Formats: sequence, C-alpha cells, structure tokens
Amino acid sequence: MIRQCLAGCALLLGAASACAQGYPNKPIRLIVGYTPGGAADTIARIVGDAMSRQMGQTITIDNKAGAGSTLGSELLARAPADGYTLGMASGTLYGIDQQLYKVKYTPADFTPITRCTISPLILAVNKDLGVRSMDDLLTFVKANAGKVNYASSGIGGTPHVAALSFEKAVGVPMTHIPYKGGGPAIQAVAQGDVHFSFGTAASVLPLGQQGLVRMLGVSSAQRSAVAPDLPTLSDAGLPGFQFSFWFGLFGPAKLPKEVVDKLYAVAASVLADPEVKAKLLAGGNEAFASRSPAEFHEWATSDGSAQRDRVVQAGVTLQ
Repeated sequence: MIRQCLAGCALLLGAASACAQGYPNKPIRLIVGYTPGGAADTIARIVGDAMSRQMGQTITIDNKAGAGSTLGSELLARAPADGYTLGMASGTLYGIDQQLYKVKYTPADFTPITRCTISPLILAVNKDLGVRSMDDLLTFVKANAGKVNYASSGIGGTPHVAALSFEKAVGVPMTHIPYKGGGPAIQAVAQGDVHFSFGTAASVLPLGQQGLVRMLGVSSAQRSAVAPDLPTLSDAGLPGFQFSFWFGLFGPAKLPKEVVDKLYAVAASVLADPEVKAKLLAGGNEAFASRSPAEFHEWATSDGSAQRDRVVQAGVTLQ
C-alpha cells in the first residue's frame, strides 16, 4: 500500500512537472479589477502583450471593476492554481480590502509573482488658491484648520491613502471628498470644488501642463522620470514625506513553483525591455520588477500592511 501511495505521488509530481514544462499551452486570462483605460488596465495591456509575444500564447485582459477592485480579486482567489488565470493587483490585497470591504480572501489566497511598476502621485492644487509652493500650502492648511478639503478617486484608494498620510504629516484635520475615479477628482480641483488632490500622472499632468491646476511635486522619495521637472514633496517643504503606488502580477494560492518561476522570468525580461519601459512611462508608470517572487512577497506584505495601518488609524469606513 505504501509503495502504491509513493508511486501515485511520484506520478502526480511528474505530471505537475510536465505540465509546468509545457506551460503555457493555451491562452491566459489576466484579471484587472478596474475599468479599461485606468493605470492598472494600461499596465496590464502593455505588460501582458509583451509577455504574450515572448511566451507564444495569448494573454486576454478581463476587466472586472467594482467594489474597489475586490470583485476581480475575489475571482482570482477562487481561480484554479494552474497559471491560466492571473491578476494585476496592488497593495490593497494586504489589508485595506479586508478592512473596508470585509472580503473573505486574505493575502494567503494569492501567489505574488513580481512587482511590475512603482510610480509617484502628484499633488495638485486649485490654480486660484494663491498657493504656489508646498510652504504656501502648509500655511494655507494651518490657517484654515477644519475648512480644507481634498478629492480622491474613492475611499481607500491609493490617492486617498496618500492624502491621509499627508494629513498626518501636517497634523491638521481635513475633509475627504471621494469621486468616482481619478479624472473626476482632478477636475474637481480645477473647477475649485475642492482645494487639492493627490492623483496619478495620467490624471494630473494633462491639466497641470495646461495650467488648469498647479502641480506642487511628486510623492516619491526621489524625483521621478514620470514628471522630471517636479520636485519631491520632501524637498519642496515636507521633509521625509514619501508615498508611491504600485501594481504587481499575482496568481491564485499554491501556484506551482515552476509556473511562478517561468512567469517571473518572462515578466522581468519584458519589464527590462526599453520599448516596454517607454510605453509604461508614457502612461505615468515606471517599470520596476522585483528581484524575485520571494522579495516581492516580502516587500508587498510590508507596504500593503503599512497602507492598511494608515486607513485603520484614520478610522476610514465605507458609508
């Protein structure tokens, strides 16, 4: 009986290895929990297309927007662990989703493969506010404590968490006004409905370059190729402040190591390609592959937990 069990296990392992070696032999589905045209969708299409060409199999983007991207994440968590269903997701998997949306999945329900991009947000203020620098904004906020408001793309989203970090750094309470997307949020700044907003380069740069909003700086620790003419907010007058957003490639839990290793190698290769990097940069995102799936797991867990803690400490809830 023991020999039969061992023989059976050997056959299963052999089949799994053979499957991995022949992977992929059919189209791959890449779930994106956001609407077409947004940052995650753009990244998924650029990276997915390049990976598809390198692996010789179609990668189809499947947009499953809703509930702060949790609908797509739920689908990924329940998908077969065979490498034919993947997801483009962010740090919200590591706590914010559970905190705000009470989802059933946990970080253990996913297999991290690699970070794909890491990008800054841009702090933009209404052009008629009389604020021309970070020092001006800090003076304005402190002089109008309790009266300052800011827009975001939605409760618990990256721009909202960045603004919570800013609020904590400044030490002055502000009012959050969520919108349905980054575009409407930055339009609200331009129209004077709100005082400021943190937004992606794709949302902010077009209005900033037209002079419809005033851009004060990028949220990253160093200057970014996304907006090379803008200083960091730390250098501009808020020492130590830094906040970036990222998207990475994930699979369901228990994805075979051979499949993970192949996906990582292909993704890292395309993210190092100058053409892919240029396409990502044009959309406001910097290619930034992890050193390994293990390094990505450790890094994503730490960053995602830090974002969750900001939301918890601020008492953010969905109304």
